Amino acid sequence: MNKKLKTACLSVLMGGMVMSASQPVWAQAKKATAKPAAKTSATPQFDLKFEKYKLPNGLDVVLHQDKSDPKVAVAIMYHVGSNREKAGRTGFAHFFEHMLFQNSENVGKGNFIKAINQVGGNFNGGTFEDGTVYYEVVPKDALERVLWLESDRMGFFINTVSEWGLENEKQVVKNEKRQRVDNQPYGHTDYVILKNLYPAGHPYSWDVIGSLEDLQNATLADVKEFYDQWYGVSNATLVLTGDFETPEAKKLIEKYFGELATKPEPKPLPAMPAKLTATKSLFHVDNFANLPELTMVFPTVEQYHKDAYALDMLGSLLSDGKNSPFERVIVEERKLAPGARAGNRSSEIAGTFRISVRAFDKKDLDDVHTAVMAALDKFEKEGVNQKELERLKIKQETALYNGISSLLNKAFQLAQYNEFAGDPGFAKKDIAMTQAVTAQDIMNVYRKYIKGKPYVMTSFVPKGQEELAVKGAVKADVVEEKVVAGAEKNTGQEPTSFPKTASKIDRSKMPELSNNFSFKAPAIWSNQLKNGMKVYGIEQNELPLVQFSIQIKGGMQLDAPQKIGTASLVDAMLMEGTKNKTPQQLEEAIGQLGAFINVNSSSEDITISGNTLSRNFPQVLKLVEEILLEPRWDEAEFAKVKQAALTRIKQNMANPNAIGSLAFNKVLYGQDSRFAYPTSGTLETVQGITLQDLKDYYQKNFSPSVASFQIAGNIKQADATKALASLEQKWAAKPVTLPTPVTATAKPAARLYFIDQPDAKQSVIYAGYLAVPVGTQEYPVMQAINHKLGAGSASTLFNVLRLQKGYTYGAFSAFSRRPTAPGTFVASSSVRTNVTKESLQTIDEILKTYGSSYTEQDLATSKGALLRQTALGYETLGSLVGLLETISTYNLPTDYLKREEQAIQNLNYAQAKSMIGNYIDPNKVVYVVVGDAKTQLEGLKSLGLGEPVVLQNK
Repeated sequence: MNKKLKTACLSVLMGGMVMSASQPVWAQAKKATAKPAAKTSATPQFDLKFEKYKLPNGLDVVLHQDKSDPKVAVAIMYHVGSNREKAGRTGFAHFFEHMLFQNSENVGKGNFIKAINQVGGNFNGGTFEDGTVYYEVVPKDALERVLWLESDRMGFFINTVSEWGLENEKQVVKNEKRQRVDNQPYGHTDYVILKNLYPAGHPYSWDVIGSLEDLQNATLADVKEFYDQWYGVSNATLVLTGDFETPEAKKLIEKYFGELATKPEPKPLPAMPAKLTATKSLFHVDNFANLPELTMVFPTVEQYHKDAYALDMLGSLLSDGKNSPFERVIVEERKLAPGARAGNRSSEIAGTFRISVRAFDKKDLDDVHTAVMAALDKFEKEGVNQKELERLKIKQETALYNGISSLLNKAFQLAQYNEFAGDPGFAKKDIAMTQAVTAQDIMNVYRKYIKGKPYVMTSFVPKGQEELAVKGAVKADVVEEKVVAGAEKNTGQEPTSFPKTASKIDRSKMPELSNNFSFKAPAIWSNQLKNGMKVYGIEQNELPLVQFSIQIKGGMQLDAPQKIGTASLVDAMLMEGTKNKTPQQLEEAIGQLGAFINVNSSSEDITISGNTLSRNFPQVLKLVEEILLEPRWDEAEFAKVKQAALTRIKQNMANPNAIGSLAFNKVLYGQDSRFAYPTSGTLETVQGITLQDLKDYYQKNFSPSVASFQIAGNIKQADATKALASLEQKWAAKPVTLPTPVTATAKPAARLYFIDQPDAKQSVIYAGYLAVPVGTQEYPVMQAINHKLGAGSASTLFNVLRLQKGYTYGAFSAFSRRPTAPGTFVASSSVRTNVTKESLQTIDEILKTYGSSYTEQDLATSKGALLRQTALGYETLGSLVGLLETISTYNLPTDYLKREEQAIQNLNYAQAKSMIGNYIDPNKVVYVVVGDAKTQLEGLKSLGLGEPVVLQNK
């Protein structure tokens, strides 16, 4: 399958940059299942019906009607990404994506964001090498409104751009680069690889976000030129999916987009695959890495090339699964890393095959490199494992359905294929090409692109461990930004007027809602098995899928105090074989059903979850029963699992956000509380855990009396109950003592805490306190009073810290609840280093004035938005299972969604003001900052929060 589409990885914030590996949405589902092995040779049946037409001005329009939910999704994909930038203006496509959220002639500054938030919708944008996409998902009665919004920025944007707006948004994009790249472990890997893989000037020789220097040099003339050249109707596809009437939708699209001017259609780029004459080896000393990482990248072919499909399969065969060569050599035999990744990534004009290994602590990357080459040799000698190839193909059917389980993913798929393959329905051919890949095809591409071929290799190593880099590696040329106070350009006042573009229609007023929206909460059935396990279900028949989970209460809370991390290791070991199946045999059994089964632990539960075609559900549940009731407890597998856990903990100790979150919990809950620790434990606690500890935990705490089963999808209650009969009979109940809920904790000793992250480009800020009592009935209305403060991109925190001041890429606040301990109120952000003090002052000021500035209109807007958010929030099977898990976790009635809605709608202004005073108290707020102490710590002493307490990162 061609790994192209990146938009399913869009960030939560608007103006999101897409940087991860891409693939069509139908291929993205990790929770995948399919037909039994006997049917593997047949191409799965797949037909996403659509209507495509072209407006007279050249705009491609694709419609897909789906009346299963009361909403619509709009996606507009422009055929322009970083590959259309000029040298010296790198990162401009992504920067321009940001600009389009700010203003347009008729919508007005900041009103795009407000308009979507007011109807409870969600939106974003994403940029990748080859394209840029914008999307919205809104209630169906906002269809005309969203078309008005999108058409205004497509045709009525450029006159609103000013020097002030340009410079302000530069700071936002810089903050994004600092947050995603400069302040993250291994963040510069792509920059180093692309610069050395492609020749100077090649469209892929720079990463999507580009360089800060190029961004700073961008001018108004650059913006106007880019808009005129690339943002035209002839270079875009508009896709509408969801609950609409086709004749009405066509009239609205013609009304708002039909008059936009035709522009010349850009010429397509020819294929330009990279060509290396020799291997290049480079190293970088990573300021944020705690573990060494080796990456090898080979040039391959462009998207939809026949070889791309075989290369995709090659990557999976090398690294996916316990029988893969990488697992057997790198993990099992040489014990150099917890895992290894390999995969092909074919984009519009070129492709790459990447191998990446993040090694265990202090492992020499020369040894890792040798092991990779040995694994490749093993693969060549053994050839393609036909069973493994079948297993990969079997996954495809369920992956198809999971990939189109939301309107948005359907819109992405249709837009993607239309722009890059010329056919919205190209998925059929894409699937067929994947299914047609043979073992010989895979061996051919291995020899053609990998065996003995030159590549770019990077060694990223922690500070002080340069000796771990591959011998002979050359120091990579990485530009490390220096964040200097006062370096931002002052552009004076924001302009208040601009020239207006003539229109054939009145665009001056935002269209009213059509008032054809209604929401019906999903019908939930429930019962209780004879062994005590509660069962909750939702029947939804749109797709032939089932998703389910078994949630067992306890989790980390039941770990011994000196062995926190035990529950986390139990969850890992449950997937390492059963009494009658080795880990490899278990994986094969799951794979031959195409199923997804996973186990995860949290501070308060362990959850076994699965996703499968509904026809395979009984067989998949039998495997889950075996996993649950007959764990293997193999010593050798435990050693691997434990080492992998220690490696992940070590890795997280280099992540500023993880560091801040952990410290924040320790400060609020107290050093001795279980909730002061991550579920995974610490290096000290995990080191002392034995396999017997896991067995004891399992024997003592796994019981249906503290468990619940949740299922959603294409299955009736009677069939689900029938499938559970064996588990009901075999899993006997026993008494399990759960901890008494924590109702009170000691007050933190100080108001401000600081953790040093030397040379950090950003400071991570957590601000808050324990505010949500256990079992409170007011949790739903807490969401209402926080909505205006920090619940999205139209909130006060986001607006002030990002849009007005340009301090950050995003700022948010939220209440969170826990079933057995007080929950938090927390405001958080990552801000550029040189405004750390100013950001804390701003957050403090916003919290102090929030109650007095809160208006009746704020409450009314929040009520409307939250009602519609609920309606839009339960589309996929995963979201429905999550709803059922919430009911089980907090012992809520099955109609709790309706009750929450009523509680929010009944909240009056006086009550809201009173609750703000009770639950958002700036005098109780505790601040935790992770940043560069040598430049920031001293300045924080004058904030009025007392002497900062310096914490150690451990």
